[in-house]
Amino acid sequence: MLKHKDHFHGSDLEKIEQIYGIRKEDIVSFSANVNPLGLSGRLSKELASHLDVISSYPDREYTKLRNVISSYTDASADSIMVGNGSTELISLFIKMVSPKKAMIIGPTYSEYERELSLGGGSSLYFPLREEDGFVLNTDELIGSLNESIDMLIMCNPNNPTSSAVTRHEMRRILDACKTHDIFVLIDETYVEFAEDYDAINCVPLTSSYNNLCILRGISKFFASPGLRLGYAICGNADLMSEINAVKDPWTINSLAEIAGQLMFSDSEYIKATKELISSERRKVTSALRAMDGLKVYEPTANFVLCRITKENVDADILFDNAIRRNMMIRNCSSFPFLNNSYFRICFMNPSDNAKLLDVISDTLRSAKGS
Repeated sequence: MLKHKDHFHGSDLEKIEQIYGIRKEDIVSFSANVNPLGLSGRLSKELASHLDVISSYPDREYTKLRNVISSYTDASADSIMVGNGSTELISLFIKMVSPKKAMIIGPTYSEYERELSLGGGSSLYFPLREEDGFVLNTDELIGSLNESIDMLIMCNPNNPTSSAVTRHEMRRILDACKTHDIFVLIDETYVEFAEDYDAINCVPLTSSYNNLCILRGISKFFASPGLRLGYAICGNADLMSEINAVKDPWTINSLAEIAGQLMFSDSEYIKATKELISSERRKVTSALRAMDGLKVYEPTANFVLCRITKENVDADILFDNAIRRNMMIRNCSSFPFLNNSYFRICFMNPSDNAKLLDVISDTLRSAKGS
């Protein structure tokens, strides 16, 4: 297993508060990848009128919630399972498939590797290469698959590279995995932010492939990480039945159940989010590319990965400069295959984005030896 260097995560605001003496409420986190619009107005207004639901148990089958998700994703309600965030579902599917050896497309989210090791399995990484702009080479991936691999895990769009694989290419990968009896787990946490959503969304493939599971959640797009609501879409009825037989009941509380029913049908909020992220992705990426000393990788999700190419400045220096102005970026050296020259920022509101761009520009300009 690769050993990762610890760095501040988007949820580590309490640590930042202690070390830098900055109130966490005053920090603009460009590290957490959460929708800058925050909770939708509709959810904030209507959820308060449903507080009485905590006096009773949720529906054990979460029928209404799964039906709303079904309408939102165009997937069969029978193929949908809800969980206590996508993290619980990652754990459940890994435990039930029980892979002895899994391949992970990386650099990516560390929880996949952790869950595999907890289950007694081993993992290897198929690296996304910097010289390819961290875009997956499908032919090379397919050529690396064999019968010793039981599971393939992908984040699509990928964190932290913000690169994505199209549904057309994913079908090729799934066909190859079928020939080797490999189960495929795709984390689509960030897919709703993608401008070309229809080309990347792989939910339609779940009706054709029984070796596929799609994972999603509400933490990022719907700005609700504290509700801990995630869902899986899988067309393998036998596997879903096995998981439901061992899954703890009521892992989604009553308020999260109601919140899900409200947010997935909030078309105005969904439209506003997509428009904001699309606009800011173009503006911020263009501004970053104009800076001397940065390489910017093409973003698909609501964040962008950059590499500092100027000497005498790195992601630690940039992090320190930004946090002292109440802005938090993500140093990406804790990800496999990346080092201290890489950082990631998500797209926030226009005024906050402009302030961070000034910090990045100032840091690059003031680098010693430049």
